[in-house]
Amino acid sequence: MYPYIHEGGAATPDRMTNNSNLTEGSAVSDTISTIPLSARHASLADLTAILNQQQGHKLDIVAGTGMLRAEAGHLRITGAEPVLTDTGVTSADGLYLPTELGDAGLGEKLGIPTAYLRKTRAQALHLYDTNVNGWLDLQHGKRYLARCLSDGNGGGILRAFLSDGYKIIDHLDVLMSALTGIRESGLRVNLACDLSERRMVVRVHSEAIKSLAPTLLRNYRSPFTGATGADNPTVFAGLVFTNSETGAGAMTITPRIVVQVCDNGVTVTKDALRAVHLGAKMDEGTIRWSNDTHEANLSLIGKQARDAVRRFLDVRYVRRKIEEIEEKAGRRIADPDHTIRVVGQRLRFTEDQQRLILNHFIDGGDRTAGGMLHAVTSAAQTLSDPDAAFDMESVGIRAMEIAATL
Repeated sequence: MYPYIHEGGAATPDRMTNNSNLTEGSAVSDTISTIPLSARHASLADLTAILNQQQGHKLDIVAGTGMLRAEAGHLRITGAEPVLTDTGVTSADGLYLPTELGDAGLGEKLGIPTAYLRKTRAQALHLYDTNVNGWLDLQHGKRYLARCLSDGNGGGILRAFLSDGYKIIDHLDVLMSALTGIRESGLRVNLACDLSERRMVVRVHSEAIKSLAPTLLRNYRSPFTGATGADNPTVFAGLVFTNSETGAGAMTITPRIVVQVCDNGVTVTKDALRAVHLGAKMDEGTIRWSNDTHEANLSLIGKQARDAVRRFLDVRYVRRKIEEIEEKAGRRIADPDHTIRVVGQRLRFTEDQQRLILNHFIDGGDRTAGGMLHAVTSAAQTLSDPDAAFDMESVGIRAMEIAATL
C-alpha cells in the first residue's frame, strides 16, 4: 500500500474529439479518438488509468524520410517493422493524423513555419501535403522519431515528430518510479495530477513536513475562502514531478511549497532536478525496449526521486527557501495596474490572464511583491488548461521578483 491521500476533484479528461485536427474524413478510429489525452485535477487512479490506456496503443518508429509521405493532411508511414503483441503480429505501417503538437514537430524538423502549416491544414490541405512532401524529399537520408498512438489496423494519431536522438522517458515509468521513491520515504502525502498532450504533472506535498511563513503571509487572505495568513501562516514541503513524451521539456523534479490557507503552490524552479531527453541516435525501425533498458530507466528515475524526496521534503529546506522569498516579498506595490502590466509583458501573460491575476491580487489584500506571488499562484489554480496552469504557477517567484524591482 502506498501511503497516499489523493486530493482534488474528479478528473476532467479532454478527448481526441476536441482536437482541431480531427475531422470527419480522418483515418482515426473510435478506438483512438476516445482515449483521453489530457485531464485537469485528476486523482492518482484517474491518471494511472489514462496512462495505461494510452500505453496499450503506443507505437514509436524511427523512420527515414523515404518511409514518410503526407496524404490528405495525414502522415503515411511505410516499411516499418511489424509489432509483436500478445495477440499476434500487427503492422506498424499506417496513416497517422498529426495532433497540433505533431504538426509543430513536422514544421520544426522540416523548416516549415508552424503557423503556415496550420493555415494550409485549415484552408488548403493540398498545400499541406505539397510542403511536407517537398521538404521530406530535401531531407534525404535523415531519420526522425514518430511517436504515435495506433489502433492496430493502420490508423491512429501522430503525437510527436522528433529527432532520432530523442531519449524516450515514458510517463508511466516516471510515475511509478516517483511513487516508489515516495513510498520508501515512509511519508504520507497528498497528490494532485494533470495531464496534457505536452506533459504530465504530479504535485505532491506532505502535511507532516511543515513550517511557518508569518512575514510572507501576514497581510494575505485567501481569495477562495477569505481565511487569513495571519491566522494560519503554515506552509508544507512538496514536490512537482513533470515529464514530456512529446518533446516539450525534460523530466524534472522541482521543489514546491504549499500554503495551507489557500493551497497555492510556490515552485522553486531554480532548484529543479532535470533528466534531459537526449540519447544516442537510434536505428531505423519500430522501437522495442529490452527489459534491461527499461529497468535501467526505472532505476535512474527512482534514484532521482529518492534524492529529491530527501533533499526537498525537509523542513530545513522549506525554512531556507521561505527566508529567501521573504527578503524580496515585502516591497510595497503602489500601482497594481502598472505592475501587473509590466509583469504580464515580461512573462507573456495574455490580457485575460492579467485581468485574472489583478482580481486575485485585489481579493488577496496584500499590496506587496509577495502579494503578486500569491495572486499568480492562486490564479493558476483556477485555469482549466493544464499547460497554462503549469506555466503560470512556475513563474510565481519570478513575478514577485519583477514586482519587487518596480
